[in-house]
Amino acid sequence: MDIDIIDEDENPMLHRTDVKFEMIHEEATPSRLSVRDSLAAKLNKDAEEVVIRTLDTKYGMRKTVGHAKVYESPEHAQDVEQDHMLERNKIVGDDTDAEAEEA
Repeated sequence: MDIDIIDEDENPMLHRTDVKFEMIHEEATPSRLSVRDSLAAKLNKDAEEVVIRTLDTKYGMRKTVGHAKVYESPEHAQDVEQDHMLERNKIVGDDTDAEAEEA
C-alpha cells in the first residue's frame, strides 16, 4: 500500500493537523487500522495520535482517498474526538478505566 499526502492543514486550536491522503492498493480496500498504522509511520507519529475519519474507494478502483486527523498527543485526540471515532480507531482512553472502577 502506497500512501501519498495530498493536503495538510494545521489546526493549532485543536492541537492537530488535518490530512487528506490518497493510497494505491493491490487487493481490496485495506482496513482502517492498517491505514492508520501506515499513515502514522509515514508521518513519524504514534498510531494513537492518528484518527482516520473517512476512506472512500470508488467501485472497481484500486485507489482510495481518505481524511485523517493527526494530533500532537493521544490525550488531545481523546479530548476532541467523538467516542465512536475513538472506538473505530481503537484509541482507548483513561475514561474506560474510570468507568470500570465505578461499576
